[in-house]
Amino acid sequence: MTLLRMDNVLIVVEDLEAAITFFAELGMELEGRSIIEGASVDRLIGLDGVKSEVAMMRSPDGHGIELDRFHTPSAVQSGPPNPPVNALGIRRIMFAVKDLEGILDRLHTHGGELIGDVVQYEDSYRLAYVRGPEGIIIALAEALSQG
Repeated sequence: MTLLRMDNVLIVVEDLEAAITFFAELGMELEGRSIIEGASVDRLIGLDGVKSEVAMMRSPDGHGIELDRFHTPSAVQSGPPNPPVNALGIRRIMFAVKDLEGILDRLHTHGGELIGDVVQYEDSYRLAYVRGPEGIIIALAEALSQG
């Protein structure tokens, strides 16, 4: 068995439009949307009566984020609405960016909030953590010029 690639990451949301807008503002492209339901979906994910709307977002290098709004059964809150970065589980997705300040400004207009400070890591990167809609945390890494 050989791993070929990572295809996408699933994020379950209540406000699909806000999540699409947030990731589009980051620079991802909406690849498609569809309603997913039926017996095969129920069997695949182990729930009964599934009806969800899925939006697939793609980064410029082809990686995907699948945003999923469950209509039935309703989504379940598994912890506090805005857990800290050190909570167990998947906490963030990191993106390499240019113009970190510009992206932070644009994301702020769509609900993005800087979690801590923008920091410089050695002579390599400027880094920031941003909490977006639904409490989603993304990290942004801007490479510093060498020269």
